[in-house]
Amino acid sequence: MRIVEKDNIVQFIRFGIVGISNTVVNYLVNVIVLLSVSKLHLEWDYILANIVAFFLSVLWSFYWNYRFVFKSTEKREQSIGVMLLKTYLSYGLTGIILNNILSWIWISCLGISKYIAPIINVLINVPINFILNKKWAFKE
Repeated sequence: MRIVEKDNIVQFIRFGIVGISNTVVNYLVNVIVLLSVSKLHLEWDYILANIVAFFLSVLWSFYWNYRFVFKSTEKREQSIGVMLLKTYLSYGLTGIILNNILSWIWISCLGISKYIAPIINVLINVPINFILNKKWAFKE
């Protein structure tokens, strides 16, 4: 039992490392999109930034989770394409739906900066993403 617990802890730490890099990628893409469309004066520019950052950062996260976190010595029953689809669906729940709802609350209701809102969202999304990835997307 201790080996399983230790493996889960190591896996969560690795997930955290990938998550930190994913957060950096997501945040940088988010800011780049915001700055790129700033002259268009879009009311919902942060939604566009969230969506673009989502698609690119999930691809980044999938690659590193597959190679570094949820790797297996046994042959996986599901294909990489199925795992990628499940990863996008998992992160879609938190990365698109939850992120945009929370961003709207932080920015429109509470007046928090659209540059700070994505950082707050990470604190909520990481535990949810770990469980969804471990128990569903990368389940062996």
